[in-house]
Amino acid sequence: MTQELLIVIGLALLFDFLNGMRDSSNIVATMISSRAFHPQTALAITAVAEFFSPFLFGVVVARTIGDQVVQSTALNLETIAACLVGAILWNTITWYFGFPGSSSHALIGGLVGAVIMRAGVEAIKLGGLYKVLIALFVSPPVGFVFAFLITRLIYFLVRNATPRVNDVFSNGQFFTALALAFSHGTNDSQKVMGIITLSLVIGGVLPSFQVPMWVVAASATGIAVGTIFAGWRLIRTLGGKFYKIRPLHSFSTQLTSAIVILSASLVGVPVSTSQVVSSAIIGVGSSERLSKVRWSVAGDIAVSWMITIPASGLLAAGVYWLIMNFVK
Repeated sequence: MTQELLIVIGLALLFDFLNGMRDSSNIVATMISSRAFHPQTALAITAVAEFFSPFLFGVVVARTIGDQVVQSTALNLETIAACLVGAILWNTITWYFGFPGSSSHALIGGLVGAVIMRAGVEAIKLGGLYKVLIALFVSPPVGFVFAFLITRLIYFLVRNATPRVNDVFSNGQFFTALALAFSHGTNDSQKVMGIITLSLVIGGVLPSFQVPMWVVAASATGIAVGTIFAGWRLIRTLGGKFYKIRPLHSFSTQLTSAIVILSASLVGVPVSTSQVVSSAIIGVGSSERLSKVRWSVAGDIAVSWMITIPASGLLAAGVYWLIMNFVK
């Protein structure tokens, strides 16, 4: 491997680590806020599930990211490095301000921005890009609707229960949290697998797009280690700024999010865990009453979602220009 290729792989694993740190916040926020688990216990459970999930559910999403969004002939290692740096910069900015912005959006935006800067719009595979964008933007409303309906169903089923039913929802979160962590690890670590494998093809290490086992292991390790260093700013945003999270809210949020994310993973489309979980939290609260949700916070998060792709794309394009003019 060349030095350039090793740098790109290092940047991809750094993005993977930061993604695990950010998105693990989405997974554990509700179960910590509902006091179902101690924070370190919640993070440990999530990290273990994040590590094993890519080995269990395949690499379909990796193929979508690495082979269906841009023309491989329009790529070089500098383009991928610019994509990753742009995504990392945007993730760092949103982390600093405590917004659960989408790492998936940042990665796609960075890839598209860097490629357009190098080769123009014609280098984008519009069919694959549309598939990714539809999945990214449709999954939040799906999460909202599912969460709303599932919570209504749960309330109906426990309408005559005593307050001790909260113990059932607290204990049940062990299983829903595992399911959510498995679904997140399956979807998000595959995005990095796709980028690394694409880099290996461009660097001449691989003859075709086939994800090596060491790439699966490295990506799984990166996201699991990142999970242990969860972003507490984001945990506070998701766990308390919308409304006071109860065990039932957390259980319903995790169950809904796991169903949506794992379903998307199995059909090979990338989705944003932060978007799905945030939308599910809002859907759960809205199922009780619309005034329960602090909609101003939801609005701030929605704005960060909308600007992520263009912002990360512009950052990546700027980084590519700097690399080609001052580094090369």
